[in-house]
Amino acid sequence: MTRDNASPGERLLVQWSRLQGWPGGKALFSYMVGRGAPYTGTIGAHIEELRPGYVRARLRDRKQVRNHLDSVHAVALANLGEVTSGLATLTALPPNVRGIVTELATQYKKKARGTLIAESHSKVPGPAAAGGGEGPIEHQVEAVIRDQSGDEVARVRVTWLLSPRSDGDGEGEG
Repeated sequence: MTRDNASPGERLLVQWSRLQGWPGGKALFSYMVGRGAPYTGTIGAHIEELRPGYVRARLRDRKQVRNHLDSVHAVALANLGEVTSGLATLTALPPNVRGIVTELATQYKKKARGTLIAESHSKVPGPAAAGGGEGPIEHQVEAVIRDQSGDEVARVRVTWLLSPRSDGDGEGEG
């Protein structure tokens, strides 16, 4: 059971731990992430691995995420990078730190076709890792998206503003 005052990252890790070993558990977890952030859910990303500060997600190439160039849409790639970096960051944050996205930049390397894999690592820097420090700090996280052949198709850089969490804070993601 999760504490009532658990951070968003703690709640995510508890749910992942409960579900990921069951048949369909990863799909259910991925669905729950999409329901929690409805716009994020529109791309149908599937979380394959989650641990504190690390996420690997898969995106199937299908009509709903394609553009007029017969490849995965640029905004679907940005969305995949944002959710991947977001889960990595939220699960890396100490319970008394919150984060909100303040900037998102996507570099497109080649047309994205076929099943895509996004990975993100987040290591929370000094003052935030120690409990928030004196005030807000910026933290950059990257998500790298690769196609089935391992070629990088996009790189998403997300800037998070990390600050001390106060009672009553929301989910902490922008």
